[in-house]
Amino acid sequence: MARTRNTTVVVKRVQMDLPPRSLERLQRLQDVTEAASYAEVMRNALRLYEAMIAETEAGREIMIKSKDGLTPLHLFSA
Repeated sequence: MARTRNTTVVVKRVQMDLPPRSLERLQRLQDVTEAASYAEVMRNALRLYEAMIAETEAGREIMIKSKDGLTPLHLFSA
């Protein structure tokens, strides 16, 4: 007999005020990624942001590869 586990996921609601341009960017990202919600866009963005920070903290460079070669992506420059 299969067992099921009751798990409770604790969720915290976060409300943000965004300027019009930021909201447009969020909407565009939802459209191009076909995300189901703004929350999905934000979760994906946080995962990507965390990964990029982890790589730069480890001393690695983020590179963009094109047909012309590699170009460093400087997102976190001072």
